Amino acid sequence: MQALLESILDEVRPLLGQGHVASYIPALSGVDPHQLGIAMLGTDGALYQAGDAETPFSIQSISKVFSLVQAISHAGESLWERLGHEPSGQAFNSMVQLEFEKGRPRNPFINAGALVIADINQSRYAAPILSMRDLVRRLTDNVQIISDRAVADSEYQYRARNAAMAYLMQSFGNFHNDVDEVLKSYFHHCALSASCVDLVRGFSFLANSGRCLHSGESILTPRQAQQVNAIMATSGLYDEAGNFAYRVGLPGKSGVGGGIVAVVPGRYSICVWSPALNASGNSLVGMAVLEKLSERIGWSVFSPLSC
Repeated sequence: MQALLESILDEVRPLLGQGHVASYIPALSGVDPHQLGIAMLGTDGALYQAGDAETPFSIQSISKVFSLVQAISHAGESLWERLGHEPSGQAFNSMVQLEFEKGRPRNPFINAGALVIADINQSRYAAPILSMRDLVRRLTDNVQIISDRAVADSEYQYRARNAAMAYLMQSFGNFHNDVDEVLKSYFHHCALSASCVDLVRGFSFLANSGRCLHSGESILTPRQAQQVNAIMATSGLYDEAGNFAYRVGLPGKSGVGGGIVAVVPGRYSICVWSPALNASGNSLVGMAVLEKLSERIGWSVFSPLSC
């Protein structure tokens, strides 16, 4: 497995330099686009890594999975009264459906849905920024995980579109807390900094029927883990979710920091990171890595070999 990871990274290195980093977030615009790392953690505890797998990066929308898990833990099924779990087919920051569907976001991974989840958590926790940081520290088994204040402040400075979504949802009665305070929490969640190695540990419970691999803690029930994986498979890469299902065939979640996390249920959690993005806002090289890995091993959940 180690040799396979290194071989795949060597194959895709010629793609480095293509795509563009997320320049619309000024604090991310200076990230070196030639970095590339991958880590895999098996449900048997075996860890494999190659390239820049221990380099921390801004996890951005990968944090939406952690936020959803936190909301499920205290709100349960009631949270789905305020948002759906259907693919949007639109860009992650689109407002078109939100107006048409009266302020109820399609799923928790588009920005509008993630803001509703942040609003739900804001109502529950006295210090939502710290509670999310501590959850991620616990799941990754890394007490050094922090939220990058410069990145969070940079995103807050350019908050207009996200604020517009929140106020629109508020006008439909689907946003309950102060918009600015929720946005500050949301941006601090996105600004969490973690490595590929951290994230495969942090997502191990989704490959392990809801149970954290290193602690044995039950994070979700097996049914809830299955449901989160399903939403990742249909909506985790926004309007490129269908392409990801076609090319990779695994539940996944991306972030504009260049990370993509994927889950092989019952077997592995995987994280690949390369900062340059394609036109849909997903890691260009990361997509290629996961496609080659899934193809070589036959891990697609749509393959009869995965049964």
